[in-house]
Amino acid sequence: MNTAGHSEATARRGLELTPFRGLRYDPDRVGSLASVTSPPYDVVVRPDGVHHLQSADPYNIVRLILPQAGTPSARNEQAADTLRRWLDEGILTADPEPGLYVYEQRDGNGMLQRGVIGALRVSEPSEGVVLPHEDVMPPVVADRAALMRATRANLEPLLLTYRGDGTAAEVVERTAEKPPLLDTTTEDGFHHRLWSITDPTDLARIQSDLAHQQALIADGHHRWATYLRLRAEHPSPSPWDHGLVLLVDTARYPLRVRAIHRLLHGLPVADALAAVEGLFRVRHLDAPLAEALAALADASCAGNAFLLAGDGAFHLLDRPDPDLLARTIPADRPAAWRSLDATVLHATLLEHVWHIPEDSPAHIAYIHDTAATVAKAEHDGGTAVLMHPVREEVVRDLARQGVTMPRKSTSFGPKPASGLVLRALEI
Repeated sequence: MNTAGHSEATARRGLELTPFRGLRYDPDRVGSLASVTSPPYDVVVRPDGVHHLQSADPYNIVRLILPQAGTPSARNEQAADTLRRWLDEGILTADPEPGLYVYEQRDGNGMLQRGVIGALRVSEPSEGVVLPHEDVMPPVVADRAALMRATRANLEPLLLTYRGDGTAAEVVERTAEKPPLLDTTTEDGFHHRLWSITDPTDLARIQSDLAHQQALIADGHHRWATYLRLRAEHPSPSPWDHGLVLLVDTARYPLRVRAIHRLLHGLPVADALAAVEGLFRVRHLDAPLAEALAALADASCAGNAFLLAGDGAFHLLDRPDPDLLARTIPADRPAAWRSLDATVLHATLLEHVWHIPEDSPAHIAYIHDTAATVAKAEHDGGTAVLMHPVREEVVRDLARQGVTMPRKSTSFGPKPASGLVLRALEI
């Protein structure tokens, strides 16, 4: 843990964003641009979700980011072969000149988000330029690294945030007034538009502004850790010195922060409740999901709280025994870290009360969708642990201190759709 911390104002070297020749689908060769997109790889967690995307279009990006061959090596070889074939057939084509890309998302509720996609110089956390806020799972990093090695491509951008409201934002706004390269609405109701920036003056303005900025990883910790691993494997300078990112200025476009829920396989709700008896206050809620989540939000204002589901009802856990927390939570971290719900869940409930290994897919799954988590628990006889989201300022403050949160503590969004622009390292 780095306790020295990082200051946005004193970062020695800022963000270095480089233009690249984006790979994009030829709209005349696919069913529709919407049908070839996908959520990020870690959001598509269910096999039926992969199958749905594959059936939407034979060229859906999920065939690259989540190939379905038997062994890991076969899956990576399949993705590499698919990418080469699509390039040879002109399904994916490289833009004629390098550029940065303005990306816009809208939904039907008035949400608007804009950011810049580019190839960002990969930097160590110790540099204080790109700040992680969550721990990662080494097997996932190894899996993503093997896929990127095989395809020699960054197949989807990770999401970074910074707070600037400077000349980069001005270029973004001005660019968004022009006709876009693509304009499509995906089945989730989000409207996506993309523009390229190739004018040298505009590129210089963006790069100069970002050179003084520091970014927080909002979504994509495993992919950033993968970038670091792959950069270390290749002597610099090389294309692996950079990785594909979407940078969003939250001074103009605040992100939404949502929780990531846990599904505990093989732990019935009755057993989970029996184990916490006397350690937490437990209240049984005979209420629909929305009301149960409202009760969780109210309880979270006063301290740690969790909502268990899976047996057809909801059970609110709060008011943990202070002695239990003192025994199970490491004392060498900031108070804000020790009081996180995710900290209490992982250090206290998973490790000491339920005895569930947090890094074993056979025992635990991490799911973004609340209703899907509950439905899966009820179907499989497991326990859904529903979380309340952490405030963005808490996340950013801990990251500046060099303190990482437990894995899968937050879900920032909206996340960029995969398949709108890719980066091939050798183009």
